[in-house]
Amino acid sequence: MRNCIQILTALLLLVSCGPEKFIKRGNEAFYIGEYYEASLQYAKAYAKIPASEKEKRGELAYKIGESNRLCNYSIKALAGYRNAARFKYTDTLTYYYLAEMERVGKDYKNAALHYEEFLKANAGDKAALIGLQSCAAAPEWKARGSNYTVHEDKTFNSRFDDFCPVLMGDRLFLSSTRRDAEGDEISGITGMEYGDIFYAAKDEKGKWKKIESVGTGVNTAFDEGACCFSPDGSTMYFTRCRWDANYPRLAEIYKSSRSDASWGEAQLCVLSHDTLTTFAHPAVSPDGRYLYFVSNMPGGQGGLDIWRAEIMGDGFGLMENLGPEINTPGNEMFPSFRPNGELYFSTNGRIGMGGLDLYKAVPDTSLSHLWKLEHLPSPMNSNGDDFGMTFDGIHNRGYFCSNRTNRRGWDKIYTFECPEIIQSVKGWVYEQDGYELPKAIVYMVGDDGTNEKLSVKLDGSFDVEVKPNVNYLFLATCEGYMNYNQMLKVGTVKESHVDTLQFPLPSARIPVLVHNVFYEFNKAVITPESEPALNALVNLLKQNPSIAIELSAHCDYRGSQEYNVKLSQHRADAVVNYLVSHGIAKDRVIPKGYGKLKPKVITGKFAERYPFLKAGDELTEEFIKKLPPGQQDTCNALNRRTEFSVMETTYGLLDKNGNLNTGNLVKQNAQKKAAIKEAQEAKQDAADKSDNQKKAENPEKKEASAPPQKSKEKKPLPSDRQAR
Repeated sequence: MRNCIQILTALLLLVSCGPEKFIKRGNEAFYIGEYYEASLQYAKAYAKIPASEKEKRGELAYKIGESNRLCNYSIKALAGYRNAARFKYTDTLTYYYLAEMERVGKDYKNAALHYEEFLKANAGDKAALIGLQSCAAAPEWKARGSNYTVHEDKTFNSRFDDFCPVLMGDRLFLSSTRRDAEGDEISGITGMEYGDIFYAAKDEKGKWKKIESVGTGVNTAFDEGACCFSPDGSTMYFTRCRWDANYPRLAEIYKSSRSDASWGEAQLCVLSHDTLTTFAHPAVSPDGRYLYFVSNMPGGQGGLDIWRAEIMGDGFGLMENLGPEINTPGNEMFPSFRPNGELYFSTNGRIGMGGLDLYKAVPDTSLSHLWKLEHLPSPMNSNGDDFGMTFDGIHNRGYFCSNRTNRRGWDKIYTFECPEIIQSVKGWVYEQDGYELPKAIVYMVGDDGTNEKLSVKLDGSFDVEVKPNVNYLFLATCEGYMNYNQMLKVGTVKESHVDTLQFPLPSARIPVLVHNVFYEFNKAVITPESEPALNALVNLLKQNPSIAIELSAHCDYRGSQEYNVKLSQHRADAVVNYLVSHGIAKDRVIPKGYGKLKPKVITGKFAERYPFLKAGDELTEEFIKKLPPGQQDTCNALNRRTEFSVMETTYGLLDKNGNLNTGNLVKQNAQKKAAIKEAQEAKQDAADKSDNQKKAENPEKKEASAPPQKSKEKKPLPSDRQAR
C-alpha cells in the first residue's frame, strides 16, 4: 500500500509539472496584455514537450513568437516563428510574421521569400504586398541616404527604455523605465519596471543638467509616458496605463496643469465612455485647438488610428478620424507636430524599412487632398522602430527615438538635424523691471499680408519663422500692462539667422521707472543724454493713446523736504514739457514732485541685481543709514528717480456721460497707426544712416551678408512602451 501511494504521488507531481499548467498561465497573461510574462510561461511549456510532438511544439513556438513580438523582443520572436515554420505550424500568420521579423533584422532576402510563401495561401493580402515592396525598397533607401544626420544621444539614455522625447522651452521631457521610476513592481508586459516621465533642464551655459522626475502629481506606480504640452507649456497631456489582474491593460490620456514650478494632480481626459477602447499618445496642434491621439475605437481604418478632438475648456468636442490619407489597416502611432503645422507620425501600415517608420504629413489646401505624405529618408528611418519626434523650435532638428541597435528591443533617444536656411525671430515678453509674462499675446503683421496672433510660453518667449525682404511689426500686449511694439526689416541671408527682440511691458498698476533720465546737478535742466529715454516714453504714449499718466520725480533724503519737493516738481515739469513738445496732449500727463516723501520699494527683480536688498525693502532714511557707505550710495541713487504711473486707461474713449466716444476711438486708432509708421520710418532712417556711414568709412569694401547672430536666450495597448 505504501508503495502504491508513493507511485501515485509521483505521478501527480509529474502531471502538476507538465506543460498544460504553463500553457494556461501563458494564455491568461497574454489575454490581459502581459506579453513578457506570457513568453516566459510558453517557453517553460515548450521545454517540457517532447521533440516528437511536433504539432504541439509548433503551436507553442508560434505563441512564443507572438508574445515576444508584442513586447518588441524581435530576436526571440524571430526564433519562435522559425521554429513554428520548422514544425509546419503554417496555417496561420506564421510566414507573414516570420517575414516581418526578418525585415526588422535587415534580412530582406529571406523576408521577401517568406512574404511570397505567405501570399501563396493569401493572394492579394495588402500587408504582405507592402512588406514585399518594402524589402525591395529598403536597401535602395539606405544606400541613397539623405541630408539628415542622426546620432544616439547618451546624455538622456539609461540602461533601460528611454523614449518619446519632448522639447518644451529649455527643458527636454522623456519617458523612461529607469530605476528612479515610481513603484517597485516588474511589468509583466515588458519585464521592466513601469515607466515614468522625467525631464532635464539646461544650465546658464546651455548644458543639460541631471535628469529628474516630473513629480508625483504625474508619476505613479502605474505606467506613464508619451507626454505633450499645450503651446504655452502650462498643460501636460500624457498616457497612463493602469493595471488590473483580471482585465486587459488599456491606455488612457491624462492631463496636469503647471502651478509655479510643479505639476498638479493629473486628471483623466474623458474622450469617450467606452471602457474597452485604448486612448494614447496625445499631441496638441500648434494652434492649441485640437488634441490628436491614437485609438483602436470603432470607425477607424483598422488597427490603431490617429484621431483628433477639439479642446473645449475642461472637455473635448466630437472625435474625428484623420481618414485613409493618414490611417491604414495597420497601426499609426506617436503623432507630433512641428511648429509650422507639419504632422509627424509612425506607421507599420505603409512601405517602410522595418518596424515603425516615420512619415511627415503636410497640410494641403487643395480640394483633392487634406494632407501630402512623405516617407522620411534614411537614416531617420531604419530597420527598427522609429518614432516620437520633437523639434527644437522652428528648426528641422531635435530628437526622436529608435530601437534600431538594441538587441532587446529597448528604445534609445537620438538627435537629428537636416540643414535648412531659416530666418526667425526669438522674442521675450516681460514686465519692465520684472519677470516674464506668460499670458501675453504678440501680434505679428507684415507688409506681405502676414497677420498672426502668437501665444508665448511659460518663460514669456516666442519663436516664429519670418520671410526675407518683409517688414514686420510685432506688438506685445498683456492685461494690466501697456502695449509695446518692435519693428523688424528682414533681409536675405545665406545661412540660418535669428533676430532677438525684447518686449519690456510697463505695468499699468504700479509705478514704472523711466531709465536714463538725467538732470544737471542741483537743477531741473534735462541733459542731452536723456533724449533716447524720453523719446521712448513719447513713442510708448503714442502707441497707447488711451493711457493717461502721472509723471513723478523723486529725490534722496539729503536736504530739506521743502527744497526737495520744489526741485523734484521742477524736474517733473521739465519732463512733461518735453513730452508735450513732442506731440503728447498736456492733459494726458500730470507732473508731480514728491521730493523724498516716497522712498523706492524694492521689487524682486531689483533684489536680484542688488544682493544686499530683498523684495519689499523700502529705502527710507532710517533703512539706508544702517548700511555701509557704498551701499548707502547705491540706495540714494535708486531713490533719485523719474517714474510714471497709469492713472487712466480710457483717456478720450468716454464722453461726459460715460458712453463710448466712437469718434475719438477712430481718431486714437489712426494716431496709433501713425505712431507705428513714424517709429518704423525713424528706425529705417537710422539704419540707412548707419549703412551710409559704414560705406563712407570703407569706400572700397564690398557689402557682405552679415554673419548669423547667435540667439541669446533668456533665462490592447497595455503600456505606452508596448504601444507599438
